[in-house]
Amino acid sequence: MLRPTVCERELCVFAFQTLGVMNEAADEIATGAQVVDLLVSMCRSALESPRKVVIFEPYPSVVDPNDPQMLAFNPRKKNYDRVMKALDSITSIREMTQAPYLEIKKQMDKQDPLAHPLLQWVISSNRSHIVKLPVNRQLKFVHTPHQFLLLSSPPAKESNFRAAKKLFGSTFAFHGSHIENWHSILRNGLVVASNTRLQLHGAMYGSGIYLSPMSSISFGYSGMNKKQKVSAKDEPASSSKSSNASQSQKKGQQSQFLQSRNLKCIALCEVITSPDLHKHGEIWVVPNTDHVCTRFFFVYEDGQVGDANINTQEGGIHKEILRVIGNQTATG
Repeated sequence: MLRPTVCERELCVFAFQTLGVMNEAADEIATGAQVVDLLVSMCRSALESPRKVVIFEPYPSVVDPNDPQMLAFNPRKKNYDRVMKALDSITSIREMTQAPYLEIKKQMDKQDPLAHPLLQWVISSNRSHIVKLPVNRQLKFVHTPHQFLLLSSPPAKESNFRAAKKLFGSTFAFHGSHIENWHSILRNGLVVASNTRLQLHGAMYGSGIYLSPMSSISFGYSGMNKKQKVSAKDEPASSSKSSNASQSQKKGQQSQFLQSRNLKCIALCEVITSPDLHKHGEIWVVPNTDHVCTRFFFVYEDGQVGDANINTQEGGIHKEILRVIGNQTATG
């Protein structure tokens, strides 16, 4: 189910892009417009970050359409400004869905010959399986209509996770990270950033992947303004979703497209409850990356706020998570 990514060796890139392997991009744009929009937004956020040299990884490998023997975007010769220029030329996903794919490609090629190849790379380099959840499969306690199933573990890691789960069991916890970091996370997986160039916050409780059963903790790591948060008592999830959907519909015929340039996000992960899981109050540290698998991804646009009082260890919350997951992941 997870998409294999193409290796960065130039020969692989040439074969992949010049032999038309990505012809299915048209279907992806038509059926997964929100996901593509999200991938593009993550790419842009990483590029705009002062930390782009560290977090914009992988850097695109794109064949020059005017010279198939050369790479227009080459990880060995990085040109961030040129990538941003091509990214700016990628038209909105809504416009893409309103015209035939060949017309979309034609318009993009006219604006910038590297725009369409870059979009192909953004789609094809994503190793994760991301699916927008229909309303009846969304988590009721999450105050955003932008809810996605997110499976980012390769089969080998998922297999190790299942084996560990049989021994120790599992539970759920949030992982918050700035939107700029997710371009890399979706392609490289959750990694232990402690004591590396990737570390953004302190590692007070040691080396590992930091999680929390409390949404308020993860919202802080995601960069969401704590003063903006509302509680479930102030705004029911149903009214929040309908309001957000209505706002999105005003932007175009298709609702709930991600148009914001200021996105916040958190992931809901499944974590093995082994002795290696170190709990320090509401902050959990997992040193073994094989013991954490992403399950859901929640995105908040401008003006959207999340409930700061969600505790994954509460019985009702845990039951709701299991209801939504059903048989889609390794929790069965």
